[in-house]
Amino acid sequence: MLTVGSADTISVPASERFGYWHDLVARESVPMRIHSAHAANFQARAEVISLGEIVLSSWRYPSLDMQRTSTFIRRSDPEMYEFALPLSGHGGVEQERRTNLFTPGRFAVVDTSRPHQSSHQGRSRHEGLLTTLTILVPHGLVPLHPNKIAQLLATDIPATEGMGALLSNFVHQVLGHPEQYQERDVPLLGIVARDLVSATLAQRLDLTEALPTEVRGHSLRVRVKAFIDEHLGDPDLSPGTVAAAHHVSLRSLHRAFEAEDQTVAEIIRTRRLDRCARDLRDPLHRRWPIHTIAARWGFPSQAHFSRVFTAAFGMSARAFRNSPSAPDRRR
Repeated sequence: MLTVGSADTISVPASERFGYWHDLVARESVPMRIHSAHAANFQARAEVISLGEIVLSSWRYPSLDMQRTSTFIRRSDPEMYEFALPLSGHGGVEQERRTNLFTPGRFAVVDTSRPHQSSHQGRSRHEGLLTTLTILVPHGLVPLHPNKIAQLLATDIPATEGMGALLSNFVHQVLGHPEQYQERDVPLLGIVARDLVSATLAQRLDLTEALPTEVRGHSLRVRVKAFIDEHLGDPDLSPGTVAAAHHVSLRSLHRAFEAEDQTVAEIIRTRRLDRCARDLRDPLHRRWPIHTIAARWGFPSQAHFSRVFTAAFGMSARAFRNSPSAPDRRR
């Protein structure tokens, strides 16, 4: 699985916890001046995953204020953009004379090479530890002009729609389930992170066409796969409807997937079959008729479903459901 660096202030004496956290932030993110009403007994935890030059982190801490001054920047400047996604609490962020709210469901964007400050508070005294997910991306990896990106500093980007939602899903998935990946996946995960960050910024700036062809193509594939997963139950889902939903020609869609192992039609079919197989295995769905499960995942024709399922798994759906030795995956 991916290597996860973790640290918990509970491992050091109470009097040393705030200093330990201060050093941890400087080492795993960037040096900051930190103030907290909980400094006397600072209970916090961090988990960090390195994807090559890009770093994903999950931070849990009590209410605090942070400031990165010119002095800190002169001492250490890794030249990074930071995307911060709070999962709880509320606060604010300020950079380049621009101030914005720091709220759950929205990425805050800052440049570590420029002074900035932020605050993060619980909504009540009883809220407990706050959580923020962050992405650190080197300036040089983002194929957009710095002056354009500067327009987004201390602004927020929705993490629930568009490219921001895909970026949020990626960060949650990797940080929440590192056991699903191997160290050999790090280079690919780093490329995915870079392209999602670049596409998120470009979409916000209306500069998608300015991205390199490689980045645009990868971004399109990621969006298409997410769209397919969201619409598997629609029997009308097809390469044509996918292309229309993403405002590209069918030819362009097929071209984008030329280097993939599967065509768009094959992705739709295999993911539908995987969902059907999962439901057939699920005890909670034991009483569901097979045709109901098939229709749920976009197979309205029982005869067609029976034919493609048998071809994929080597047995009928009924035999698959009743056999303890049925394959978990398609052939």
